[in-house]
Amino acid sequence: MATTYESVGDLAEALRRAAAAHGKHEERTGQEDSDWPDWYALYMVREHAGEELPT
Repeated sequence: MATTYESVGDLAEALRRAAAAHGKHEERTGQEDSDWPDWYALYMVREHAGEELPT
């Protein structure tokens, strides 16, 4: 699925939201996620599409 952002600022905000959500994900799992880029990407694509977000 293609995902685009209107501006650098919009992309940066999406990254910040993904980072915050990922921090909570790591707290829940109790471990560091070495595959965080994949998790961020999934989160950002789903968020942009209005789909269920990963936890």
